[in-house]
Amino acid sequence: MIAGARNHKDDVAVPGEFFFTWGDFADVAALLYQMSGIHLTETKANLVYSRLAKRLRALGLKDFSTYIDGVKDPREKEERSAFLSSLTTNLTRFFREPHHFTHLGDAKMPGLVRRARAGDRVRLWSAGCSAGHEPYSMAMTVLEALPDAGRLDVRILGSDIDPLIVQRAATGVYSTEDVEPIPDTLRRKYLHRQGDDYSLSEDVRSLVSFRCLNLLGDWPMKNRFDIIFCRNVAIYFDGPTQDRLFRRFSDTLEDDGHLYIGHSERAQTEGLVADALTAYRREARNG
Repeated sequence: MIAGARNHKDDVAVPGEFFFTWGDFADVAALLYQMSGIHLTETKANLVYSRLAKRLRALGLKDFSTYIDGVKDPREKEERSAFLSSLTTNLTRFFREPHHFTHLGDAKMPGLVRRARAGDRVRLWSAGCSAGHEPYSMAMTVLEALPDAGRLDVRILGSDIDPLIVQRAATGVYSTEDVEPIPDTLRRKYLHRQGDDYSLSEDVRSLVSFRCLNLLGDWPMKNRFDIIFCRNVAIYFDGPTQDRLFRRFSDTLEDDGHLYIGHSERAQTEGLVADALTAYRREARNG
């Protein structure tokens, strides 16, 4: 699992305040892989040390071995959540990779609007939603095409493995720096000042629900989705895990539904056909 492993497990991996060996790194990598599917290489040793050292200080521990033993205990739910939160990457912004939102608005929303107005169910999913920038960007795109979406059967799911980041996303409150990528017209329309920050309007927030979900675990959703965004998530998985995930997305999409992935990712999966830049259309099923 740890690509290029070459160091003795008792050697110091990163010198510093806390004793951290290559054996400790291997344990962290194995535990993270087990919990999330994220694949760590030894080049991430410094990152692991710097992020988890904060947890050791907070808990008053002296070494990584003791900390890892604690996190391995399934009863330590709070610290296991903190472990995941520390090691998962939450880099995101509103309307990141804007061509996807242009495609959603121009190519997909006209058909989805017709279906919604006819009383059909329309569902979108932001898988790996981080702090909520992506699903709320999706919601603004939907509202631009369908202003009364909240009164129809249109809903967006935002999911992430990190329970702390999901809690933050649900607040719908962002800093001035956060909202800078939002076009001025949309900012004036869908955001309101809240002290030094901005709060998303009720129209936007009411379309989106959040839940903590491990993409490699069971998916409780029983119905298919018209749109799935899962961008810059699969890059943290190894090849076989990526393949399994994209197959599951293919199975979970409605016919003619679309999957949007990150700029460095490729979905070479039966049933998915490249339709635009890192956008894949679900082919119709036989029968």
